[in-house]
Amino acid sequence: MGTASIDRAGHPTGFGLPRAYNPSPMGKKKKQPPGQKKPESGFTIVAENRKARHRYEILDSLECGIMLMGSEVKSMREGKLSLDEAYIRVNNKELWLIGADIAHYNNAGMWNHDPRRPRKLLIHAREFDKFAGRAHERGLTLIPLRVYFNDRGIAKCVMGLVKGKKLHDKRETLKKRDSDRGLQRAMRRR
Repeated sequence: MGTASIDRAGHPTGFGLPRAYNPSPMGKKKKQPPGQKKPESGFTIVAENRKARHRYEILDSLECGIMLMGSEVKSMREGKLSLDEAYIRVNNKELWLIGADIAHYNNAGMWNHDPRRPRKLLIHAREFDKFAGRAHERGLTLIPLRVYFNDRGIAKCVMGLVKGKKLHDKRETLKKRDSDRGLQRAMRRR
């Protein structure tokens, strides 16, 4: 057996290290002191369905996961996702995202994905019963509102239970928005 010695700083060397000795504090996370807020959530929005708010009246929304291939994830990190023509269908007690276009990833080569393939949405059974059951009502449908990566880097989709707006409803919404803007301008000038 070897012997332990003491270095210039007074710390033991060799096999006799003290318990509190931590050579690399890099691996440990610092705890947040009580009373301070957590930093802002670090989610990054990949795509948003902006036309949905104009075309539909959003009744309810729900976050769910997406089952993706590796090349799809890398392409989404580059922001190459379009939700313009996307909708959600119920098939055999599963939700499927149909019509979402994830462009090819340049570096994937022959292992690239089909850009318009249906993608399975991951959701809890009780949420499925609540949401999909209401989607079968007359005039209601499910559409993706937003796709993003959460702070852990996992792709999430916010789907909405929506009802289509009539043309006069869309005009009403535009008129109301314009009048609200006019009021805001008038208040700023005062």
